Amino acid sequence: MSQGTVGREDAEQVAIAALGFIAGNAGLLSRFVAVTGIEPSRIRTAAAEPGFLAGVLNFVLAHEPTLLEFAQETGTKPESVGRALRMLPSGNDEFERST
Repeated sequence: MSQGTVGREDAEQVAIAALGFIAGNAGLLSRFVAVTGIEPSRIRTAAAEPGFLAGVLNFVLAHEPTLLEFAQETGTKPESVGRALRMLPSGNDEFERST
């Protein structure tokens, strides 16, 4: 992802990486399922729904240690996660202006 502007595709890639990060950590996955109410067997289906990827990034951003661990593991700058969120449906109004 570039240093400046984050496009929708870049944002989706960050969110998909975050989902993989969550799924690869049993503790995070348990917390994600508890917070979202999504059954583990429905995560793939839910991932195709508008707003789901923004929810994944919100989950990561809501807990700084999780954000920092994700950033370190994936080589993503922490501030890029917030920029990515704003480019996704339900992330905020920047998505609306870009469509």
